[in-house]
Formats: sequence, C-alpha cells, structure tokens
Amino acid sequence: MTDATPIEGTPLIKPSSTDHPLYDNIVEACKTVFDPEIPVNIYDLGLIYTIDITSENDVSILMSLTAPGCPVAGEMPGWVADAVEPLAGVKQVQVDLVWEPQWGMDMMSDEARLELGFM
Repeated sequence: MTDATPIEGTPLIKPSSTDHPLYDNIVEACKTVFDPEIPVNIYDLGLIYTIDITSENDVSILMSLTAPGCPVAGEMPGWVADAVEPLAGVKQVQVDLVWEPQWGMDMMSDEARLELGFM
C-alpha cells in the first residue's frame, strides 16, 4: 500500500530498523528505484528517511522527493513498494511521502555526490 499524499505536520522520523535481518535487502531493493531526472538511486540520493520493520516483517518506509513539484510524486512511492514487496519474508509494505525534514543535497551519500560530480 502506498500513499502519495504527504503526511501533514512534522512526522516523527524515527531511526530505521537497521538491526532487522531484512533491512539490508530492503535497502538494496530501494537502490533499484531511480528518480527519472537524476541518474542516482533514491536511497543514495537520501530520499529514504526511515525503513521501519516490525517483528511481523511489515515494512513502513518514510521517503521524500527532491522537490514538491516532482513530476513523479504520485508514482514514486508505488515504485518503492513494488521493489520491496516481492522480497522473501516481507509481509506488507507501506510507503508514505513526507516533506519534513525538507530534502537537501547534504542528504546524498558520498557515492551520489561523486556520481553527480559534487566531489
């Protein structure tokens, strides 16, 4: 399930479930999704804010976009869900679009900065 409607107010961005056995596979799945205007995956761009995985293997992802007017704003959360849902062990996936904190270029990984010529 995805929701391209931004969550109102300032969401509580909690830490990701990095110690969960599914975490690395979910990150790799997120890395298969690209912003069509930027040749870098959305994870390295810093658009994935939180990956929360419950003990029942339900996955909740909070993500943003580079700009509110992004032409794929309504589609990208679905692309992320489609990449994560087929993973073995994943039960359900919820992807929510948030605008707080606002995405900035400082959120990109070193790999993304290198790829885009910022290093």
